Amino acid sequence: MARRLAGILLAAIAVLGVTTTPAQAAVDFTGVVKLSNCSGSLVRLPSSAPVDQALVLTNGHCVELMKPGQVIVDKPVDRTFTLLGGSGAEIGKLKSSKIVYATMTGTDAALYRLDSTYQQIQRQHGGRALELSASRPAARTEIQIVSGYWKKIYSCQIDGFVHQVKEASWTWHDSLRYTPSCDTIGGTSGSPIIDNASGKVVGVNNTGNESGGRCTMNNPCEVDADGKITVRKGTNYGQQTFGFASCFGSGTTLNLALPGCTLAKP
Repeated sequence: MARRLAGILLAAIAVLGVTTTPAQAAVDFTGVVKLSNCSGSLVRLPSSAPVDQALVLTNGHCVELMKPGQVIVDKPVDRTFTLLGGSGAEIGKLKSSKIVYATMTGTDAALYRLDSTYQQIQRQHGGRALELSASRPAARTEIQIVSGYWKKIYSCQIDGFVHQVKEASWTWHDSLRYTPSCDTIGGTSGSPIIDNASGKVVGVNNTGNESGGRCTMNNPCEVDADGKITVRKGTNYGQQTFGFASCFGSGTTLNLALPGCTLAKP
């Protein structure tokens, strides 16, 4: 009965000349990449054009374990990524020309620039980039964390926002905390955090408290604005990515001097 009523309603809408927006496709492995040690994703900025050199998003610690305060900008580097299709099948190899930006200070993120454009990747491999959201996500948002390394998708919600996540000598600000079903493991580092409703990337998965340790390696803790420390064994975290949109000019050119750009600077 419900299907028949829905069909009648759609027919009526068509007669009235009202257009409907297609529903967002279910999240799959489209745009996801596998690194030698991590996961990542082929991403574009809201203003990116098909002829722009493509970008790959992952964690700063997937580049190297960086020192606090260390920021890498515009560094030539040759790295290979395996691009996945929607089903998780490997559909091509991508190569970087440089690291556009990488840090483990304030956030744990890295962007590689590829030697091919979005248009070339689409034509050669059928791969499509995911869009980086320019908006801060909301608590309880339904998300999916898509790992190219393990070819696994985790589904959960954003449980909340953490003033600071501290792990060993690193501190990350305004981090995302997941509800328990996103029980990510090693190798999922760098996976895109995708908003189910929009299909856009709102963060990058980076760590979790494995054994209940307090602010140690593989056992991050939470620090609130008053300095109170909370340990949540088994809880996993990611870093927001909406701030990148304010740090790029035309194309995929990084400009850390732009108004509103709050990324750590060299």
